[in-house]
Amino acid sequence: MPLSEHEQKLLEQLEKQLHEDDPKFANTMGSDPIRSWSTRHVIIGVLGAIAGILLLLVGVSLQQIFVGVLGFIVMGAGVYFATLRGTAFAKGRKGKPGKAKSKSSFMSSLEERWDERRRDDS
Repeated sequence: MPLSEHEQKLLEQLEKQLHEDDPKFANTMGSDPIRSWSTRHVIIGVLGAIAGILLLLVGVSLQQIFVGVLGFIVMGAGVYFATLRGTAFAKGRKGKPGKAKSKSSFMSSLEERWDERRRDDS
């Protein structure tokens, strides 16, 4: 169920107040589309972790310590890669840094609608 105009105004006021009072916390809690989970990273990371587990099991079954350690390292790297967020791998994002990137698309659309309403009222 969508928010009423009054609820949208209250939400906007709360968000502005949070950004004014504690901008570091607000940026941390905000959903940044650039730092979102990448499906490709998760899939590649999971496949890497599975390959590492298989390599670890092969090393244990053949009693080859080097292969087992290598499998453990590959498994750890796969888990690390799967849990990475997109900032290090973001490709050529355009737009000015700061305000536009720190808000979700939902909040941006609400802000645009709010600005349009204020322009219409004036």
